[in-house]
Amino acid sequence: MRQQNDAPTSITLPEETINRFPLFKHFLFTSFTVNRTTKSHLGFTMGLRDWFATFLSTIQIKNSETISTRYHTITKRLNIDFWGNDSDTYHSLYVGSYGRHTAVNGDSDVDMIFQLPYSWYVTYSNYTSNGQSSLLQSVRASLLKTYPNSALGADGQVIKISFADGLVFEVVPAFENTDYSFTHPDSNNGGSWKTTNPRPEIQAIRDRNSDANSNLIPLCRMMRAWKAEWNVPMGGLLIDTLAYQFMATWPQRDKSIFYYDWMSRDFFRFLADQDTDKRWWRAPGSAQWVYWRGNFQTKGEKCYRLALAAIEHETADPKREHAAKSKWRDIYGTNFPS
Repeated sequence: MRQQNDAPTSITLPEETINRFPLFKHFLFTSFTVNRTTKSHLGFTMGLRDWFATFLSTIQIKNSETISTRYHTITKRLNIDFWGNDSDTYHSLYVGSYGRHTAVNGDSDVDMIFQLPYSWYVTYSNYTSNGQSSLLQSVRASLLKTYPNSALGADGQVIKISFADGLVFEVVPAFENTDYSFTHPDSNNGGSWKTTNPRPEIQAIRDRNSDANSNLIPLCRMMRAWKAEWNVPMGGLLIDTLAYQFMATWPQRDKSIFYYDWMSRDFFRFLADQDTDKRWWRAPGSAQWVYWRGNFQTKGEKCYRLALAAIEHETADPKREHAAKSKWRDIYGTNFPS
């Protein structure tokens, strides 16, 4: 056990700290040593981690238990009426941002697919006029048994259940195809059948997140906070698609949360550099079309410059912590710690 009068202890700094702060190379090459008191003064190297960890904790979903309860209740109701059993797990699947684990607190919509027996597809396909609308109404009638006091709408492609607490479930009744994609009704323009394939998207995000040291999903969540703060015209799937593409080649993808300031800066540059004439992208896994909703590049450019300023404050000597945090709050809003 070390005694109080022991000689100062040499320290080996993490490689990522050395790379981020070149000044540390001077410390190493001059055999810089510190005792425990001096080492505590290097605590600012941990500050950046704390900022982004707190931010991510703040924006993570807080009502997951309520979401899970309602998901299972909806599943049970539909299984009773369409499959003749009371399972609260069979035939349902989280999709959308919640299914890809990229949703954040405040995302009011939870998307789910419920698989119906193929015989119902045959029945409603034989309708002479908009069998798709009739199918949606049948599913709505089933859910009204469980939620008679909630606002339920059946229009377009989903049954929307709006709860009093602001949470909205969008239930897509669908039929599983042999390739594990789903056929679902669209009641618009006289009715038709559409195809969606969420499982490969979910798996692709999961795989790349794993390959990138679990950095992809936090990036997707952070960008949702940015979208909300800056009113960026991007859907969740487009955010995830571009983040997925970015993470494939980002040089620091194997690093830790200590690099999330650089990750933010570099992703904003990636967004700003997207072709302003481009109107669609291909979703990861499924390759389905993901469409442009408006110019996001300009706001990406502005936030790239804010990120540069934040990093300049972080690396100043002495460090300008308040100014750095202020810039990150300009980007991400008040969920970022002050």
